[in-house]
Amino acid sequence: MKPIGPLMWEHRLIEKMLASMMRHIDQVEKSKKVNPLIIDMAVDFVRTYADRTHHGKEEEILFRDLVKKNLTPELKKIMQELLGEHIWGRKTTASLVAAKEKYLQGEEGKLPEIISLARELGNFYPKHIEKEDKHFFYPARNTLTKTSRKRCWLNFGNSTAK
Repeated sequence: MKPIGPLMWEHRLIEKMLASMMRHIDQVEKSKKVNPLIIDMAVDFVRTYADRTHHGKEEEILFRDLVKKNLTPELKKIMQELLGEHIWGRKTTASLVAAKEKYLQGEEGKLPEIISLARELGNFYPKHIEKEDKHFFYPARNTLTKTSRKRCWLNFGNSTAK
């Protein structure tokens, strides 16, 4: 098994969850009411699964091993972009939580911000995932030896990332 396999499987699950969140946001736009529990579930998923678990594996295992390899300048650039995108995702998720909390405290004017932030996340992740899947993982895998790939894969199974 190559280390990118489990990461790509995780991408499919992230895509499904975010598609579900986007369907809820479509309903919010029509009804002008948000179900805070759905936002909480989406945020919990993004923070726990997408960020701590999935991004943790990328940052603390795969990227850590790749930075020791002779990556092309293009792959180094993409890896830095991906790290920056992970940070953007964390900040945007935190902003979504803050807007939802203010909405629950009676600031109904926060509804457009909730919609906007949720849409930003829902539109961001498919592009981010495509960049990883098609433009980073496949070219980068060739820089890892068979032993490095096996170590990554084993570490993914034992990961307590973030």
